[in-house]
Amino acid sequence: MRALYFAWVRERIGLAEEEIAPPGEVATVRQLIDWLSARGDGYAAAFANPATIRAAVDKSHAAPDAPIGAAREIAFFPPMTGG
Repeated sequence: MRALYFAWVRERIGLAEEEIAPPGEVATVRQLIDWLSARGDGYAAAFANPATIRAAVDKSHAAPDAPIGAAREIAFFPPMTGG
């Protein structure tokens, strides 16, 4: 699956996107965040406070407990503000 990173998530990880292959036991957005956090310091910094991360699975906003199933794309971004 393709992981996309936006704003300060991208800055901390150092990538805008990448192909990832999480293990089978990673079944939800939250579990994917935990798995990504363990991949290195930049990932750990980006996902240090999961409550500040928003996700979209195949371009639809997804809650932390949403299943990732056979998703082709998962995007991670900080909360957006208007103005």
